[in-house]
Amino acid sequence: MAEYLASVCGTENKVNCSFYFKIGTCRHGDRCPRLHNKPTFSQEVFAELQEKYGEIEEMNVCDNLGDHLMGNVYVKFRREEDAERAVAELSNPWLKGQAVHAELSPVTDFRESCCRQYEIGECTRGAFCNFMHLQPISQNLWQQLYGQEPSRRSPPRS
Repeated sequence: MAEYLASVCGTENKVNCSFYFKIGTCRHGDRCPRLHNKPTFSQEVFAELQEKYGEIEEMNVCDNLGDHLMGNVYVKFRREEDAERAVAELSNPWLKGQAVHAELSPVTDFRESCCRQYEIGECTRGAFCNFMHLQPISQNLWQQLYGQEPSRRSPPRS
């Protein structure tokens, strides 16, 4: 079922917003004339989420300032059921004085969501780029969070 949804949802056409399906958010927001179909299931904070909801495969924190990406954190759980439960339970809580809005994302590969120029230090749009500028983590923290499994996860870019 997940493969079918990925093949249908990720297709570019005049109905679906291709940017939404690639990034998980759209710079036009509610003003976008194309569809932002949210899936009904999904493919310190890290430890708490993993302990409460299940194994995390990947966690990305955006370092952008554009309205559609600022403050976004993307968590990819190993099991779809864990993601569904996390979204259901994280519906409108507050964290350090800020409202949390959790939703399932259509993004299946976050490498496609990242700014290639930012990764090589050449993005001319800076923090207002429409593609993700991910907050890097240290090699030490990476090993603490993900363990020694380089075949399943790639090391940080910094």
